[in-house]
Amino acid sequence: MKIALLGYGKMGEQLEIVALERKHEIVAYIDETDDWKNFYPDFMKADVAIDFSTPNAVVENIYKCFEHNIPVVVGTTGWYERLDEVKQKCVEMNQSLFYATNFSLGVNLFFELNRILAQLMNGYEQYDVSIEETHHTAKKDSPSGTAIVLANDIIKYLSHKETWINEINDVKSELSIKSQRIEDNIGTHIVTYSSAMDQIEIKHTSINRKAFAQGAITAAEWIIGKKGVFNMKDIINIK
Repeated sequence: MKIALLGYGKMGEQLEIVALERKHEIVAYIDETDDWKNFYPDFMKADVAIDFSTPNAVVENIYKCFEHNIPVVVGTTGWYERLDEVKQKCVEMNQSLFYATNFSLGVNLFFELNRILAQLMNGYEQYDVSIEETHHTAKKDSPSGTAIVLANDIIKYLSHKETWINEINDVKSELSIKSQRIEDNIGTHIVTYSSAMDQIEIKHTSINRKAFAQGAITAAEWIIGKKGVFNMKDIINIK
């Protein structure tokens, strides 16, 4: 499988390692605007593109893939205000998009655990819920896409929470997300339910980036030959 890497930071390096381990070939590295000129002919040879770029670049990258009939796997977050538009364009052009806030199997199981816990906690309003997320200092978006998924699922199942906010406050209807950026922290997410009597907490800590890279490469392998919009629920056993 020939892969174009759109974005070549720390995740791009891990993607390259995993791709080569699986006997795939990296044909294009596009990290700056000028790279499109340098790698354009090689990009056209790709069977699939994987985007871990920046929120400002990702949508244009996706549309370039659509225009050239190249399936694209997107791990960049911070652009989801345009997600509906991109999904519609994908369907209209009969293209292939796989997107995820997090490609780690462990994180996606954590999502499911969070949904179950939120359903169990609904009606126990003496427990206030909050989210804390910590990432490396190079991460552009805040809160993380993973934290937003956690928050939206909690809001879906807790009747007394209406929205989330990226700060700590005491408004009952708002779910507080605390975001921290610390050098070399790959990613930690904590969901805490606190009452005057006790706390219930679930936590996911990423040890290294290889879990994300393996998930993204698996998605790239899986999407070949498929048309439409897909996410992690399509390739793992979570309904």
